[in-house]
Amino acid sequence: MNLKDIQDIVKQFDASSLTEFELRKADFELYLNKNNQIRRNQSVENIVANAETQEMMKSEQESSVSQAEGEVIKSPIVGVVYLKPSPDKSPYVTVGDSIAANQTVCIIEAMKMMNEIPAGRDGVITEILVKNEQVVGIGEPLFRIK
Repeated sequence: MNLKDIQDIVKQFDASSLTEFELRKADFELYLNKNNQIRRNQSVENIVANAETQEMMKSEQESSVSQAEGEVIKSPIVGVVYLKPSPDKSPYVTVGDSIAANQTVCIIEAMKMMNEIPAGRDGVITEILVKNEQVVGIGEPLFRIK
């Protein structure tokens, strides 16, 4: 199941009168809930274990990223990264581009809001660490700038 399929399901769920939806396929599971409650069959221990696993993975990723040269531009929010303003346009930045601190390097869509992500400092893009339409979390590395 690709990101577009998931986005379509979420849009349909939002527009429906359903309050919960669950889909399971092989190693994929999607659970949507409009009740503002945690799923009953998911224990607190599982939630904590999942959070700890994600934190460990984030820490490992950051340590491997910090070994390369340059500073990392990190995601300030959870969402879907768009490296281009639209599918038929050129990317905001490419490796080797000189950029200004206030220049937009990508957009992250979160809760149907498009958030422009600025470089944060002047420099040169040395590495793009995400793919277009990739889902990212808070603090996840997006670009390397030198």
